[in-house]
Amino acid sequence: MTPNLSPGAAPADESARRSAVLTVRDLNVVYQSDPPVHAVKDVSLTLHRGEILGLAGESGCGKSTLAYAINRLHEWPADVSSGSVTFHDRDGGDLDLLALRREELRAFRWSKLSMVFQGAMNALNPVTSVRAQLEDVLTTHRPGMSKQDRRARCAEVLQLVGVEPRRMHSYPHELSGGMRQRVMIAMALLLDPQVMIMDEPTTALDVLVQRGILREILRLRDELGFAVIFITHDLPLLLELSDRIAVMLRGEIVEYEDAETLYRQPSHPYTRQLFDSFPRLTGERGAFLRGSDPAPVETSGAAGRDQLRTKGDQIRTEGGVR
Repeated sequence: MTPNLSPGAAPADESARRSAVLTVRDLNVVYQSDPPVHAVKDVSLTLHRGEILGLAGESGCGKSTLAYAINRLHEWPADVSSGSVTFHDRDGGDLDLLALRREELRAFRWSKLSMVFQGAMNALNPVTSVRAQLEDVLTTHRPGMSKQDRRARCAEVLQLVGVEPRRMHSYPHELSGGMRQRVMIAMALLLDPQVMIMDEPTTALDVLVQRGILREILRLRDELGFAVIFITHDLPLLLELSDRIAVMLRGEIVEYEDAETLYRQPSHPYTRQLFDSFPRLTGERGAFLRGSDPAPVETSGAAGRDQLRTKGDQIRTEGGVR
């Protein structure tokens, strides 16, 4: 499970700050229920150009809620109660994403920041051909583009992700799971975005197909220079893919390090427990994650952090992590 990439720790000098493409500061997302559920708590992240930032954590920890809030895709009862999300355009200037009006947001999505959703069969329209779905993005965002140029661009991005252009005439159910996911990645690349958010893009795929798609993501990142927020519960996978990794628990970032440091010296007991939750080929069986953590509504603020520390002490005492 040793990482095979060269992770880059977050630089702190002025030139590195200028290289940031997305900055999230003290972001809070609350689901307006009775009582309210604090799903994302004071999250701060910086994504640098060309970087792959991994976001790890078990189901229900707030990963997708954070991604949807960054892209303004969250819907009621989710509400961004405080914080900021700033996009640093390579053409100059900063955009406050939480302040964009509807039309501004519509123009921003896909062209500057795109998203690959979990489960391509659900994300793609089952009664519309691949070509029609790809061309719809170009028609909406590049209305002056000719029909011939649209088709040429669609063929180009499909080739980039390893799908033969003749499959443009296929419908989603006629494609394998891996091909459908590649079509979703192609759609996200159509307008040459600077940031891609990938929400569990390979979870439903077998290991060989998953690895092939991950290699494509790395190759495309190197060729095209976009940055990626890659969301998954699979921490070992992130070690191979990411430059830096943020570990999320109950809506909070509990550890935020470069991949090498996180692998060699995980500092939070939850991170160590995540590592131990994956079965080993040899040796003793690791401890699996328990579902007994307090509910999100009970872990906000200083009291919540105290509960997390208490839980960590319990894990150490019980020998749940090594």
